Amino acid sequence: MSDFLGVAIFIFGLLLSIGLHELGHMLPAKKFGVRVSEYMIGFGPTLWSKIKGDTQYGLKAIPLGGYVRIIGMFGPRNKPLPEKIERAASDSDLDEHVQEDEPFLRTLIENARAASLAEVAENPNTRAFYQLSVPKKITVMFGGPFMNLLLACVFLTAVQVGMGNPMATMEISKVTSCVPTEANPDGILSNDGTCGEGDFSLAHAIGIKVGDTLLKVNGTSIANWDDLGTALADLENTTTKITYKHGGSELTKQGVLSARVIPIYDKSGAPTGKTETVGFIGISPVIKMQGAQISSMPYYIGGQLKDTFAAILSFPQSIWSMGKSLFSSEPRPEDGPVSVIGISQISGQIASDGTSTTTDKLGSFLYLFGSLNLFLFAFNLVPILPLDGGHIAGAIYEGVRRQYAKLRGRPDPGPADTARMMPLAYVMGLLLIGLAIVSILTDLIKPISF
Repeated sequence: MSDFLGVAIFIFGLLLSIGLHELGHMLPAKKFGVRVSEYMIGFGPTLWSKIKGDTQYGLKAIPLGGYVRIIGMFGPRNKPLPEKIERAASDSDLDEHVQEDEPFLRTLIENARAASLAEVAENPNTRAFYQLSVPKKITVMFGGPFMNLLLACVFLTAVQVGMGNPMATMEISKVTSCVPTEANPDGILSNDGTCGEGDFSLAHAIGIKVGDTLLKVNGTSIANWDDLGTALADLENTTTKITYKHGGSELTKQGVLSARVIPIYDKSGAPTGKTETVGFIGISPVIKMQGAQISSMPYYIGGQLKDTFAAILSFPQSIWSMGKSLFSSEPRPEDGPVSVIGISQISGQIASDGTSTTTDKLGSFLYLFGSLNLFLFAFNLVPILPLDGGHIAGAIYEGVRRQYAKLRGRPDPGPADTARMMPLAYVMGLLLIGLAIVSILTDLIKPISF
């Protein structure tokens, strides 16, 4: 039941993200006088629809995306067609003539253009998208990703500032009495109250208790757990002064900081086979939720965006690694793409986790939706059709070309012919389908664990 609830929460969050993305396109388009004939959430068969004004609103069966149909996305050619194709277009038989007499790529381009211009002809009293100024085109196409960015900021700020992250404080939650060894890895006292052949920890030796607060090491103030690690560096096997608060009193005591040999791990968390010797004080911190400052959020979200764009750039390599893992015993790449199936699995795991509180689960879901919307923002800005970034790139190219013509004293070249990008759009579509297939198969065969 909890798994189902988690999946239901994810589907709701996904539909909300899609719906607001498409709203970000529709509202400025209507504001600029362009008709939006359809506003649909999902793909496939229509489950529900309603016509309000000149727009049909609907919900479709497959919640993997959505779209708004904006009239006149592609404008007429800036250069005339050959006479036989022009004649075919006037006879409303463009598809047949182009397929017979013209190269395949031109077929794709001219069919897309013809469909767009047919919508314009059916709506003579409305403005077409291609007739908008460059700033208005960018506003319409950036509106969708911007809504995802806005949602990501809201969700991630709620987690980081409103709920906070677990942070180690200097209050003591546990005192380890003995320096851990192979014979006594947990550092517990023996029945006779000794450490056997091992040494007492410094914390035990000087009488630190649970609930005390660590203040200083050798007179250096300790504000956080990282400061403690820095202060203890290179102090092993030396006499060390520890200042701590016990009850209402501030105490300073000293003793020998015993050495402990620990393994060294690489950035991925795998052991390197090497070890290092460090000082062991024998305390564990109280963990408390601590909210970030609102002023730190631009930096935090900027870092998250940087990582998201880097992940998108590594998609080809990640998909190749995921594909290989499907046919081998290799584990799936930890940093590889995750499909809707995988995110649903993660949502189910969050909801069914019996060790987490309701607040913890809420924070996990908010972070999940924040990351999802950050990905939607970044991915939709890839400058290739059919993504929003492709239309934005076309508008920027149009603006540069018009300004260049103006500076050179040449006639206005008119709207950019973005229909010429359609062959690339079909290639992009096939790549996205391939990405989806590999990701879904990987999530089904080698499910991800959250």
